[in-house]
Amino acid sequence: MSPLRPGPRAFLELCRACRSSTLQSGYRSQRRQLGTRNLPLHRSNPAILFGCFVGIGGLSAAWFNYPDFALLQTASAEAPPAPVDIKIEKPKKKKGLSKEENRDSISSQHLQVKRSWENPGVYAWGSNTGRVVAPDSNEQVIKTPRRIPFFNGLLLRDIKLDRNFGAAITENGDLLQWGTGFSTDVQEPTATLTGKNLKSLTISRDRVIALSANGTVYTVSAAKEDQEKGQKVSESSWIPFLSFNSAISYRRLQPKNLGWNEKVTSIASGLEHLLILTSTGRLFTAASSSEEFPARGQMGIPGLAWTTRPPGPYDQPHEVSTLKGFDIAAIAAGDYHSLALDREGRVFAFGDNSSGQLGLEPSSESTYVDTPSLLPIGKLYAGTNLTPTVKQIFAGGTNSFFTIDALDVARPSGGNSDPSSSTRNTTTTLGRIVADTWSTGSGILGTLGNGRWTHIQAPPTKVKSLSSLYEYSESTSSVIPIRLSTLSVGSTHAAAVMNNVTFTQAGTSKHLDGENETNWGADVVWWGGNEYFQLGNGRRNNLSVPGYIRPLDDSGEVVAGGKKRREEHRFQITPRHDVRVQGRKVGMEQRVECGRMVSCVYSGV
Repeated sequence: MSPLRPGPRAFLELCRACRSSTLQSGYRSQRRQLGTRNLPLHRSNPAILFGCFVGIGGLSAAWFNYPDFALLQTASAEAPPAPVDIKIEKPKKKKGLSKEENRDSISSQHLQVKRSWENPGVYAWGSNTGRVVAPDSNEQVIKTPRRIPFFNGLLLRDIKLDRNFGAAITENGDLLQWGTGFSTDVQEPTATLTGKNLKSLTISRDRVIALSANGTVYTVSAAKEDQEKGQKVSESSWIPFLSFNSAISYRRLQPKNLGWNEKVTSIASGLEHLLILTSTGRLFTAASSSEEFPARGQMGIPGLAWTTRPPGPYDQPHEVSTLKGFDIAAIAAGDYHSLALDREGRVFAFGDNSSGQLGLEPSSESTYVDTPSLLPIGKLYAGTNLTPTVKQIFAGGTNSFFTIDALDVARPSGGNSDPSSSTRNTTTTLGRIVADTWSTGSGILGTLGNGRWTHIQAPPTKVKSLSSLYEYSESTSSVIPIRLSTLSVGSTHAAAVMNNVTFTQAGTSKHLDGENETNWGADVVWWGGNEYFQLGNGRRNNLSVPGYIRPLDDSGEVVAGGKKRREEHRFQITPRHDVRVQGRKVGMEQRVECGRMVSCVYSGV
């Protein structure tokens, strides 16, 4: 605003001469701002008053044409503000409501937890071109989370989604399949591989690979027609010396030379390859697609190709001999690359590296690495007194993610705990753990989560929104780091479930039965490609930083009177808890799954 300039001198003098004592008091602040002196007031002489008013009338026209008329407008804006009407917030407790009803009315998080227990099922959204996320709808995309009616009231062991076909394992261990990639004639999920006590699954380009509780790996076609026309397997019966053919065609993948009591404990698949981890930390790889044999080094066996494969089935498992002697604890697979984490926190990567998804600088001589290579994680914390240990690995599409616990081992007061920060802490934090998340690979759609849109990212970059987070724990009376509980990576997008403090004990005991005692779950955030609305926020723009979505069941945001809550709430995932489902007690939780252009949240056991 430009500085104020005094108006016509005569006008100001006449105004002062005519003011009453009340007006003089009301505009004292303005008078000081203009820097004019006080003049005596003339109240007793009527002639003088009459002359003042005549003078004012004569000068009015000149005043309104004066260039500094803005003075009057500005001065009026500086008048003392009107008294503020203070309203005291009314208690949220409403008359006539029970304790549980009051909890529902004051906390969206409590209501979300409650509804997830009362109405288990599957919410899905994203591309529906293959009728996977909404089997009963002809819509091409589902913009926000929607329940799949078939799964209402059902608990699942696992679920994986492609835009053309879906697969899930029921609570009893049977395999369900659906989508146009499975059959154009059948809309509802159909049981295919049954009686195997399956516990987890993964999918390739055209096959479903499932792991049973006893460590047997089964692979079946994603298409119903292939299951019916393919070679059936001879299965034994509970009656001695009696066998019969299986209802569908499937294959068993059995690694050779397993030790005593050694069995398969984990599987992960890309579009063409499969990673198989055993209970003794040995890693095997195999072809997982019937269309293409892996040829980008993702098998981890130098020189292995279709023409050089050993005799036997094309999908037979091969041990990754380079990793012999390393106790592998976790595996992850992208479309054409592989990750392995040992119990010492070392990460080995191999396969396609055209986007830097291995965490290694891409080479102009070759776009892939066919031998497991140790990632130099320590370089990420060079120049600090932090000792990093990788705790988790995740992969999908052309991206990889690592969660790291960095221990402050010997940093004196004034040291720098964050290698990406230019500020210096003034307190000693010896022994403090910094929990960070790092990403690498393609970021053109925002999948890196670091706020940048880059084609190639290597070495790994920190996801600041998911790093160096802390909260106060009442159970330990201390500040603790907020780590990632799990991270699901789809072909172009990802979702992270935070391991923040949760509470599910409201109303379970006398001292936790207050009317304001509520439950809450874990935070979950989404980012990356959103061309098919797979992020679930109802918009189509990609996100390069993690963001929240609204609660899955929007009706839960409606309170008494049919009005929506004024506050903007976010979706929180319900942690594992023992609840009664259909008259029986079962431990259940909500889980997130990101697929190829689709996403879902399901009730898992």
